[in-house]
Amino acid sequence: MIVGDLLHLDDLSIRVAWGTPELLDRPVTGVSSTDLQDPARYLQPGELVLTGLVWWQPADTSGALRFATALRSAGVAALLAGEGTHGSIPDSLAEACRTHGIPLLAVPAGVSFRAVTDRVYLRLWGDLRAGAQDTAAIPETVRRELLDLVRAEAGPGEVLAHAVDRLGLPDCSLTTAGGRPLAPGAPPAATRERGSAGRGEAGLPVGPQDGSPFDGWRLRAHPRTPAADPALQGLAELLAPLAARAQAAAGARRRAAGRLLDALADDGRLAEPLAACGLDGAGPLVAVSVRIEPGRSGDEVPAGWAAHALAEALHPLDAPYAAGTDRTGLAAALVAAPVERVAERLRRAHPALQARLTGRRTLRLGVGPAAPPDPEPLRAALVQARYVLAGPAGPVASAAELDTLDRLLRGIPAEVTAAFHTRLLAPLTAHDEQNGVSLLGTLAVFLDHDGSWARTAESLHIHVNTVHYRIRRIEELTGRDLARLRDRTDLRAALLCAPQALSS
Repeated sequence: MIVGDLLHLDDLSIRVAWGTPELLDRPVTGVSSTDLQDPARYLQPGELVLTGLVWWQPADTSGALRFATALRSAGVAALLAGEGTHGSIPDSLAEACRTHGIPLLAVPAGVSFRAVTDRVYLRLWGDLRAGAQDTAAIPETVRRELLDLVRAEAGPGEVLAHAVDRLGLPDCSLTTAGGRPLAPGAPPAATRERGSAGRGEAGLPVGPQDGSPFDGWRLRAHPRTPAADPALQGLAELLAPLAARAQAAAGARRRAAGRLLDALADDGRLAEPLAACGLDGAGPLVAVSVRIEPGRSGDEVPAGWAAHALAEALHPLDAPYAAGTDRTGLAAALVAAPVERVAERLRRAHPALQARLTGRRTLRLGVGPAAPPDPEPLRAALVQARYVLAGPAGPVASAAELDTLDRLLRGIPAEVTAAFHTRLLAPLTAHDEQNGVSLLGTLAVFLDHDGSWARTAESLHIHVNTVHYRIRRIEELTGRDLARLRDRTDLRAALLCAPQALSS
């Protein structure tokens, strides 16, 4: 599809406000809607950008130029401006688009952006492939029935059921790439939890695929037979507009979540971002942090993958949430559900999502506490979620589990804990390397027995006077008084900061 094809979409009456024939020949890769003044970081090259011009103010003489500059830096294909807000397209915007060589098309008042988006994706993934060999395997009457259902915004389950019935196909399932069922006939839940649907029979890709192991749809037949393959391929093509529509909606939700996370880090004005994410009035929100650690090869993991995985994990909660990536590339979510439910859902979803990753990459999730939807409490909750994410407490860790000193220390960077361990205990380590007596071991047993001389002696099978001698020597070397609780706590923390202690 090229930009000029928009002028021929039925009933939309889109017209050129400015553009040359060469610019109207630009290829189109997708659609994105925005009313941000600077949307560059949320756009992809080749996209059509839809805007209602809410951001434009007549008194701001440079606003249109800043907006067009952002579009040019993102490499978009064209700008579609709605006339509903201001009645017409501002001359300053047309001039800014002319300056930067961006085709500008006018969308009449009364034409919904949803209609434009759907029609574009139908053209990209449906109508242009209608003559393909696989689609031709479906009888024309059935193909028209399925396309009518797609255009009528029928759900994937309804479209799939109609196709199976009319084409005589075996039972079919439609899932996300992460294994979440979208339509009947999916493999048993136990199979999905193990992730075998992702690594076993991969299924046919449906609609746009952006390379993320957690994004996109898959069509499977149960069982899959060679005789049914042509019809399945054609069905995958016909379902593509639904997948594209869902992917566009998911992308918009991730961008809205990213704006919420950015607002939380910036000025803390959350009312509008919370409303855009459907979280206004939702009550306490649980902060969740996520990251995908690279494998041994150290290959960089695209920033969006972690947000995709998190959205897949949270979707079955049937609770409002916002999952996205902030401007620094950190992925996180805010969820309107109890902490225990969120942690349990993430633990159930983790095996299947982890199975989607290759190259020994590791998916890790951290669950913070619930907090009221106000800037300071939410920031604190997100900090806690990211803290437990950093510790080696397992693939899914919760801030609620930070109830002991050793668990608290696990979230501190290894370089810091190692330095603390060395700073306090290096004299004991040097002593033990040169002598046959382990002062480090004696210190650990003494603290484990709450400073009891007798029980320490019994545990080490030595005389109590020997314990007294060793403890005095430990105090001399460390400069600490083991009769004081503060010094005992410092030395206990230093012992727990040993690498082998933190990894156990």
